[in-house]
Amino acid sequence: MNLRRMKLAGAFIGAWALSMPFANAQEAFDESSAFETYVDSIPGTGISFKMVPIPGGEFMIGSPEAEANRKEDEGPQKKVKLEPFWMLEVEVPFEMYEIFRDKTKDLMSNGETYVSESGDPITRPSPPYEDPTFGMGKYGYPAASMTQYAALSFCKWLSNRTGKFYRLPTEAEWEYACRAGSNTAYSYGDDPEQLEEYAWYYDNADDAYQKVAQKKPNAWGLYDMHGNVAEWTLDQYDAEFYANLKKEINENPWRLPTSLHPRTVKGGSYYDDPEDLRSAKRTESSMSWKRRDPQIPKSFWWNTDSPFVGFRIIRPAKDMSKEEIAKFWSSVLDE
Repeated sequence: MNLRRMKLAGAFIGAWALSMPFANAQEAFDESSAFETYVDSIPGTGISFKMVPIPGGEFMIGSPEAEANRKEDEGPQKKVKLEPFWMLEVEVPFEMYEIFRDKTKDLMSNGETYVSESGDPITRPSPPYEDPTFGMGKYGYPAASMTQYAALSFCKWLSNRTGKFYRLPTEAEWEYACRAGSNTAYSYGDDPEQLEEYAWYYDNADDAYQKVAQKKPNAWGLYDMHGNVAEWTLDQYDAEFYANLKKEINENPWRLPTSLHPRTVKGGSYYDDPEDLRSAKRTESSMSWKRRDPQIPKSFWWNTDSPFVGFRIIRPAKDMSKEEIAKFWSSVLDE
């Protein structure tokens, strides 16, 4: 990904996120019956998906010093304010991602690309070097093994297909949605013994991801925020990110990407121990996630060694113009 484009993306996302006073924006959404759970679909397919409303508000990002198994990069805690958004109820499932990766599954495709009404082409992933599911399951299971670039490209494709702006969450948005109003180690409390009820992780997953939405959701109706597969965010990983948030209340923070790795991944996976599934836990992406990829250069689309990473999408509640959306995509993706 082009460094100049990354910097432009950072400047742009800050501009649109803060373009309306937060209180006024929240009041408008609170008064609107439109901000509720909805089901969207991918035209030309039988695939539909549920988006859950996440109310705007404030929370303390990171973990308190007294939290068990806390890591240094989870602090210092800072107050963050976020605008409302919708979030996918589950991790993006294989069958939903498959429509994007396989042109034969998409009845509205044109050769190797999907072309929107505006004539905007979106390139599809190249074939993976090996089965990205590793035999763990396809339909009903989370999609995994894609790069962040591939996840972002899926978001752009889905946005064009549905006419709604979908993207990855920022690290702050992800943690806020995971906590669902809690300030404990996990969304349900502090006791790791209860994790069995909410998550697939090392002790109960048999070394494989499981079907989505088999465990209890958090208080906001989101499944598998702890475990199953870890999830990409928009942020560059920076151990000092929270320390560098200097305001008393930090609105819509985003750590601007300046390099391909490391990026911040959240939630932990089937491969992880309970302490790595805490709401505040931060994971760094790594080039080692491609170590078995024999291609030169290595694939932009697939990680041969991270079947434990997938993603979910959000949709900001505040509408953006077509021009703003086009500028966003041209900034975060090389084309």
